[in-house]
Amino acid sequence: MGFSAKTTYGLLALMELAGVEARGERLQVGEIAARQAIPERYLEQMMTSLRRAGFVRSVRGARGGYLLAKPATEISLADAINCLEGEAEHLEPSQGTCELQLISALAEELRAERVAKLQKISLADFLSKRDAMLQAQTMYFI
Repeated sequence: MGFSAKTTYGLLALMELAGVEARGERLQVGEIAARQAIPERYLEQMMTSLRRAGFVRSVRGARGGYLLAKPATEISLADAINCLEGEAEHLEPSQGTCELQLISALAEELRAERVAKLQKISLADFLSKRDAMLQAQTMYFI
């Protein structure tokens, strides 16, 4: 089970903001869109959702842009993904045929495992993994 384009783009935007968090910088939508090859208008919609949910805040003006509303260590991937994807629709497992009950139970079990795993990963953890990957890719050959 992967992520939708909307969720992937939203996570990319959050990672960009987390990357500049320590320096206190703000990023404009156009900067994030260019860095991550995200359609700008689509990203604007996601940033609005993330702002309304309290993950990011915006600053107006010539030097304005977006920044994280709280530290990256306090943002779990589960919460961010839930904001971007919305609440999953749950089927009542006790209704329908035996087969439908089995499928519903499996879907609920997978959803619960996914949420539990994502709840343990903060945006800061995810950024650390990215930085480690970038470090490993930086090799010099003579």
